[in-house]
Formats: sequence, structure tokens, C-alpha cells
Amino acid sequence: MPKDYSALPANQLRRIDRAVHEDAWIIDMLHRAPVATLATVYEGQPFINTNLFVYEEDMHIVYMHTARSGRTRNNVNEEERVCLSVFEMGRLLPDKIALEFSVEYAGVNIFGRAAVIDGEESQHALQLLCDKYFPHLKPGIDYRPANLLELKRTSVYRIAIDSWSGKQKQVDADFPGAFFYGQRG
Repeated sequence: MPKDYSALPANQLRRIDRAVHEDAWIIDMLHRAPVATLATVYEGQPFINTNLFVYEEDMHIVYMHTARSGRTRNNVNEEERVCLSVFEMGRLLPDKIALEFSVEYAGVNIFGRAAVIDGEESQHALQLLCDKYFPHLKPGIDYRPANLLELKRTSVYRIAIDSWSGKQKQVDADFPGAFFYGQRG
């Protein structure tokens, strides 16, 4: 009889042998991942949006932003539960049998609740995003930070993390024929 995955916690992996349980590994992945996909739902219709994001370690939350109006904002206003995913692709792993082809990867899924924020918290969140993606530029020196009036042009979200899971597949460095996507094997 097949396992009823709907009865399991959202962050429980099927491939337990690939689960990463160390919070430090998950946190490191969240800090280095350049983009995330955010899954929302509205009246049963799933929607995924790719976004820049920042993990605020001290608060154990994720911040991101989108346009002032659109599907993400509409969906979050109707249903706060979301799933955020980040991943890295490693080497492609060929085999003599097509069904045995594989790939190295690492990823984190976050299950939580999103809320639209404003005021000083949104200003703080956008500054954290600037710090992550433009670390060589300094506010007040290289650019003027966003002010509260300008923030009315965007939607800023706080994702409170309820749970997360990490998953990784990594093989020996000398795996025969392994190569990175975009290269010839």
C-alpha cells in the first residue's frame, strides 16, 4: 500500500537518506542562494513567483518584495500559508542506463506564513535586501536608502517560518563522466 504523504508533516522528506538536519547547513544555504521561488495559492489555483529574498537570521524570517499589486499580493492577502524554495544544481551524473542518470543538488524548502508589511519594518527589509545583493555599496554614501513614501510603490513581505527541510545529493568527486550543465561530458 502506498504511503499517504498528505498525512505526514510538510517538511518530512521521502528520501530520508538525503535529508539534511543541521540548521547551520540550511541557514548557510539561505544566505548564499541568489533567488527563491515562492508558492502561493488562490481558490485552489497554485502560483509560483521567483524573487530575490533575504533570510533574517536573528528573527528567523524571510523578507522579499514584489509589485504593489499582482498575483502574489492578492494570493497572500487571501491565504497566508506559503512555501519558499531555494536550490543549487551540482554536476550531472551520466550512466550506461538512461533511468540511472542523476544530478547532484542541494535545496531548502520553507513552510510558513506570509504577511504584507509596511512602515519601518518594510524599510528595514528592503535595506537587508540591498545589503545582500549590493554588499559593496553603502547606504548614505553610494546611494540614498528608500524612504517611507517610496515604499508605497512596492509590497514587502515577512515570511514567518513554521518549519523547513534541507535536502542534498552529493557523490564522490571522481564520479565517472560527471560534468556541469552547459559543459560537454
